[in-house]
Amino acid sequence: MTLDSMPQILPSVCPLDCPDTCSLSVEVQNGELMRVKGSKANPYTDGVICNKVARYYPDFVHGTSRLTHPLKRVGPRGAGQYERISWEAALDLIHDQFRAAIDTYGPETILPFNYAGPHGELAGGSMDRRFFYQMGATMLNRGPLCGGVRGGAYASLFGNAPGMPPVQVLHSDLVLVWGNNVTVSNLHLAPLLKKMRARGGKLVIIDPKRIKIAEQCDMHVMLKPGTDVVLAMGLAAELDRRGALDARFIDLWVDGFEAYMAQARDYPADVVCALCGIEAAQFEALVDLVIAAENMACAFGNGIERGKSGGSGLRAAMALPALTGHHGRLGAGVLAKSGVATPKTTARLQGDHLKKPGTQVLNIVDLGAALQDDTLDPPITAAMIYNHNPVATHPDQANLIKGLMRDDLFLAGCDVVMTDSMALCDVILPAASHFEFDDIYGAYGQNFLQRAEPVMPCVGESLPNTEIFRRLAARFGYDGPMFEASDKQLMDEAIDGAHPQLNGVRPSEISVDTAIELMADDGTPMIMCQTVKPATASGKIELFSATYEAAGGFGVPRYVAVAQDLPFTLITPSSDKRTNATFGSDPASQGIEMVEMNPRDAEERGLVDGQDVTVWNGRAEVRLQLKVSDATRQGVLYSPKGTWRGSSDTGFTVNALIPADVRTDIEDGACYNETFVDVKPA
Repeated sequence: MTLDSMPQILPSVCPLDCPDTCSLSVEVQNGELMRVKGSKANPYTDGVICNKVARYYPDFVHGTSRLTHPLKRVGPRGAGQYERISWEAALDLIHDQFRAAIDTYGPETILPFNYAGPHGELAGGSMDRRFFYQMGATMLNRGPLCGGVRGGAYASLFGNAPGMPPVQVLHSDLVLVWGNNVTVSNLHLAPLLKKMRARGGKLVIIDPKRIKIAEQCDMHVMLKPGTDVVLAMGLAAELDRRGALDARFIDLWVDGFEAYMAQARDYPADVVCALCGIEAAQFEALVDLVIAAENMACAFGNGIERGKSGGSGLRAAMALPALTGHHGRLGAGVLAKSGVATPKTTARLQGDHLKKPGTQVLNIVDLGAALQDDTLDPPITAAMIYNHNPVATHPDQANLIKGLMRDDLFLAGCDVVMTDSMALCDVILPAASHFEFDDIYGAYGQNFLQRAEPVMPCVGESLPNTEIFRRLAARFGYDGPMFEASDKQLMDEAIDGAHPQLNGVRPSEISVDTAIELMADDGTPMIMCQTVKPATASGKIELFSATYEAAGGFGVPRYVAVAQDLPFTLITPSSDKRTNATFGSDPASQGIEMVEMNPRDAEERGLVDGQDVTVWNGRAEVRLQLKVSDATRQGVLYSPKGTWRGSSDTGFTVNALIPADVRTDIEDGACYNETFVDVKPA
């Protein structure tokens, strides 16, 4: 065995769309990724990673779906017929097609169709944004697809101030985990909650499904989907009735209290129990737990935001610690957005000064309709799909596919593997995986900054996103420092190197064997209303939002029910086999996906466990395998998100059942959980 062929253990970072952003330890041999494990470089993730990353990354990097050379479509769109071409030919084809479209309709006819693939600062959005901003292409409002509602809700109360880091739950004696499937999509919070309970703390899970962590909690509130705002405001009203609100804290730190409570009092206990579908005794017991708590924390996932009243639900739930005085000390507060502490300089990195005033902005959720809109001026006639698999992730999947199948639409694609979306493109560029390039990583669910270097050569002819867009920029004649910056320069432009907690180390030189913990400005732990102040106009936690009042009458949260036309509500949570749609090409995700149904519902329909069923509504039909389980409420179905089209013989996934025209109360977000369906034998 030569020295070059001996296994090497090298540090890396997981870039996937997950709040934890784990540090990794990877084994590489002969330039090939062999194994992926957790490392202790990041003390929060502490050597533990999810099974998805450990099991599926080697196949993702080296499997049969890996894209290794530029490809040109030679058959009908969607038929999978491609021929290998050179990088020169591929870039020329994109240039010529984009240029012809611009000459006819202007630059806004070009659509950069990207979202949240790799979460590294460089791969996620740097040279690509500069390229499209310089071009003057149509811009996207991406937040409404996922995360934008939660972010807007949080900012309406606290502004752009970092929330409570997850490790502080060790100081809590009550934690409400709300719409967050911890063990699947927020893994490292789980052991902290276990330690908190071992010290005598109480754990409450508020979720329509008995998720895994609900099997080891002190109370599981199995409320009806979308009624979180009713429960949260009802709690506020009942706490007020019992004299359990913290008047002193409210006077010092809360703005909009009277307007908020006037609305909350519309939800007395009997109304809460009726709308949420919970027992009065459980509601009273939950109130008792809140009153007894000395340090209450609330932890949120993205589940709540997926309903019509999602923004209201998040705002109302996030308001509870403010109303009860649970801020200003360790273990008390809202466990969200601690990653805001990372000193990102995103506008500099992405070249915001290159944006053209007046450029049209499209909501990413609207793209299925926009691609078919004859009145759109200019129309979208060319697009580039990258950092995204929209066919697997967008609502109203069938309509989006219809828009992407237009004969007069030129589609360029760029990805690591051949996805359902790449299979519709005219030309495909092979992207490097994050193991193959430099990047720097903040996080949205914790407060550590990390950097990673390539641990292996680029596979085949694949290239990092930054290099791909440098080459495209050169083709279009965009030159100068903005378009020639190296990856090292981009890292230094992504993070404020003068931040005191970097201790004078340039961002591009941060050790790959460590993670930098971001703290309050004075270097102490981040504690809202103590070392961190609300970054709002009033300087207080704002329960009334003038912005949301002007935008749609939601100055304070309120419940808006959506008319249900079919017997079941379909919920599509995170999968234990995929991170969103990533790893959907792995053999573990091949074959039919399951759907969970309550035993009483199954019995009424004569359906049995393990049976293939058709889940349908007016948009599509999807084949799924039935799992009968009392972990679900009656009238509610669960099927994991992120499957690819091959999982159903109808050619559609559950996303084809989800409406795109129903929107959240704030931020115009997608309502994945307002999906109403029926079920029949396949």
